[in-house]
Amino acid sequence: MTGITSVLFLNALNYVGGLREQYMYVLFGLPLAGLLIVFLYNRYGGNAYKGNNLLFEEYYNPQGKIPLLMAPLVIVATLLTHLFGGSAGREGTAVQYGGTYADYLSKKMGLDKSQTRITLICGIAAGFASLFGTPLAGAIFSIEMFRLGKLRYKAIIPALLTAYLAHGISLLLQAPHTHYPIIESQLFRFQDIHWVILFAVLAGAVAWIFTYTGETLSHVFKKIGNPYWRVVIGSLAILAIIALVGNHRYVGLGIPTILESFEQPQPGIDFLAKILLTCLTLSVGFKGGEVTPLFFIGATFASFLSLYIPLPLIVITGLGFVSVFSGSTKTPIACAIMAAELFGPYIFPFALLSTLIAALASGSKGIYSSQKNSRFRRRNLFKEVRSSKP
Repeated sequence: MTGITSVLFLNALNYVGGLREQYMYVLFGLPLAGLLIVFLYNRYGGNAYKGNNLLFEEYYNPQGKIPLLMAPLVIVATLLTHLFGGSAGREGTAVQYGGTYADYLSKKMGLDKSQTRITLICGIAAGFASLFGTPLAGAIFSIEMFRLGKLRYKAIIPALLTAYLAHGISLLLQAPHTHYPIIESQLFRFQDIHWVILFAVLAGAVAWIFTYTGETLSHVFKKIGNPYWRVVIGSLAILAIIALVGNHRYVGLGIPTILESFEQPQPGIDFLAKILLTCLTLSVGFKGGEVTPLFFIGATFASFLSLYIPLPLIVITGLGFVSVFSGSTKTPIACAIMAAELFGPYIFPFALLSTLIAALASGSKGIYSSQKNSRFRRRNLFKEVRSSKP
């Protein structure tokens, strides 16, 4: 189910993206698209407005509260967001329809809480794997995202089977996956480790900026109590920024710019503009995801830094692609595996070092507000115990 949905969704995304590029005046319809999205979620969505955080809540406390309508709603809302020029991704959509299918099946089969959690992991693995064409990373991501440092080992085999099956279905139906350059072994030198460490710390700082910007904008726009006014004002702000920048490279997924980052250094404004527009898009009520924008941010940031850090352009861009993602989602192992699946196995040890450091350097918070970070919780508990002593 998830593999077929991903094929249809990817083709639809390419179609609406092509329409937007052909008729750029559709960007002026962004406020109307926002109003329609808010209406659909208010009228029919129920708990679905929580997005990925609803999946976390359902995993930690399974109650069967994920509405089946969440899958078509998030797909339609994401397509509207991309058609009219919002800066968003697609991972959140895939994770949500995969998780929705899993929750629906678990309720129909009468599974207990432990089985429901494993089924939910499988659904998310299927969505991630079939969307990005990275089945091993999809399986590990689905396990790693729920509780930092506590992998549910019982879920590994079911998640792997589900991820590879969904990926196989997407390949069978010729899903239009993006293909990235393979990085050859001769480009890696272990004496460059100190440069990798320095870059990873900087990538973690960029991930922190992304998380902090998203939190700040969400807080600011929540002060506008009416969601319809919120999305209209946010849409006008997005259009104003696009007009100020003077080009359209920051709307939609930005795949062409990501691929260009591997070939030539990008201007420093790219990753900053993408951070602002993506956080603004998702804070005011539009739908999609953060992961592909994080790929954009990481790749363009790394490509820009290649002018100052003496690592091969293709290598540092590949590291940036996954390291900012790792710092924002706290899933370093999945991100390193993803680098190996996309760019070839030789990048894996460098990517693992970079993603681990970026995840640590970005602080305890990530983009998923409902994600349980055991280290952060222990730190708060320790403070509570100390403050309670006489």
